[in-house]
Amino acid sequence: MIVHRGDVVLIDYPYAAGSRTKVRPVLVIRNDRDNQRLLNTIVAQIISVTRRALEPTQVLIDLATSEGQQSGLRQDSVVNCVNVLTLDKGMILRKLGTCRILSWKRSTPVSK
Repeated sequence: MIVHRGDVVLIDYPYAAGSRTKVRPVLVIRNDRDNQRLLNTIVAQIISVTRRALEPTQVLIDLATSEGQQSGLRQDSVVNCVNVLTLDKGMILRKLGTCRILSWKRSTPVSK
């Protein structure tokens, strides 16, 4: 499946113990160039518990906004930037929508 940064997709998300999974939405956060050339991608977990939305590691997806409506989610949700996962793109079940609420431009140069 071809994915782009900002896509909201459903995956069979593995629990930390690795013994079980749960179908849940995630946000593709890997850049488009690498998404085209690699078989895997990097995603951030999306959760429906919004009480921590003001924490610096969480990003609210508000369905009252046009950006939130494009996500394909059914309720207000939070991108949990603490819980990221590299996965084979074959694990993606389907695309729900897009989430362009995040600024993807790097604001400061990365030092080497």
